[in-house]
Amino acid sequence: MASILAVCVVHALRPDPGPVGVTAIDKRAVTGPVRVGRYGLRADVQADRKFHGGEDQAVYVYGEDDAAHWARELGRELPPGWFGENLRVAGLDPNEARIGERWRVGADVVLEVTGPRTPCATFARWVGGDDERGWVRRFRDEARVGAYLRVVHRGSVRAGDEVVLEQTAPAGAPTVREVLLA
Repeated sequence: MASILAVCVVHALRPDPGPVGVTAIDKRAVTGPVRVGRYGLRADVQADRKFHGGEDQAVYVYGEDDAAHWARELGRELPPGWFGENLRVAGLDPNEARIGERWRVGADVVLEVTGPRTPCATFARWVGGDDERGWVRRFRDEARVGAYLRVVHRGSVRAGDEVVLEQTAPAGAPTVREVLLA
């Protein structure tokens, strides 16, 4: 059974030398239910809607297996939210999700897979230190980037909620990983 391990929202906006001037990548797990609306989770921020936000990138989902892989590679703990994700999930691989498939999350939220997360320089700076060098390419080349989803039906989510494939993607739809590596 696939489920949400953590629901994460922005902890603090941080100064960033990129074009927006701030980043909302510092996300942390919260307790209790969180409302999900058209632009994602309530109390979250999309500082750069051009590249990491808007309706087609309203919710960012990252898999626990991928987080564990990077924790081993980087030699440090990577708690939920560290990748800037809104939902840390177990029991499913967001990279193998097909574009257009829909997931029911909890009792009433429906999300549709729209594409891969594109790693950027802000993310590399967030990783920091010696690990920052080459990070964007390394993260992309491993093809463990997670998936963006749009909100089809609003509601609330919380840690422990089940994630169920509600509707398969159209025939021939590529996976998130295939789009990333194309």
